[in-house]
Amino acid sequence: MPINQVAEPSVATNIVTMFQIHKLRKDWELMPTALKLGVLMDELKEKRDRQLAELTGLELAVVTRCKKLLWYPQKYQEMMLFVDPEDRIKADFFIELYPVINDTVIRSDKSLKRNHMIDRFLFKYQNRKSGFKAITDFRKIKQYLAIARVANQQEAVLERFHYLLEHDDVDYSSLEIDTARIHREASEIVKKVEDLYSILETIDVDTFVAEEDLWAGLEGLVKALTKKLAEADRRSE
Repeated sequence: MPINQVAEPSVATNIVTMFQIHKLRKDWELMPTALKLGVLMDELKEKRDRQLAELTGLELAVVTRCKKLLWYPQKYQEMMLFVDPEDRIKADFFIELYPVINDTVIRSDKSLKRNHMIDRFLFKYQNRKSGFKAITDFRKIKQYLAIARVANQQEAVLERFHYLLEHDDVDYSSLEIDTARIHREASEIVKKVEDLYSILETIDVDTFVAEEDLWAGLEGLVKALTKKLAEADRRSE
């Protein structure tokens, strides 16, 4: 009697099925999810985030986060898999650290070694050194690096980064160099000026003609602007 031969499902098929089942039940922890995703990527030779999200049913943001975790060496991945929650390092730590270590400024300095940076920042975070209070503090470091790059102060911020890395009594805010801070503040002022300009352009004078406080405020603003322009040796046209 003929027998229907059913091909054994591939590794990729099994993993996709597992993703779909777990999606219906309870989501995995992020690191186990990342490991499964890594196997699927290798099996299918697929690296694109959107395609992986469609295959697995994972949200696009989750796929992106998983790929960041897969970037780390195995010993750090294992830290996220410790059975005891007290010993386990949260995946969020590594996700927040990722943009710092992969920043253009940091990657330009070949003397900075990946594992050493991870170890030092993990120590600082766990022991609340260098001003670290939350994992989101790494976003501020990323911001300091980005602003320094825009202000063409890469060498200065790298020197401070090296010092911060090796000294636990140095606050991470030391990475904010004055020229970069001034550039950031100037950019914020420009945005506010542009917003005010847009508001003034829409004002109908006849509608607000009786609003004395408004006109008095604008007159005061004109005087302040005229004064600052004169101090900067700029003329208003």
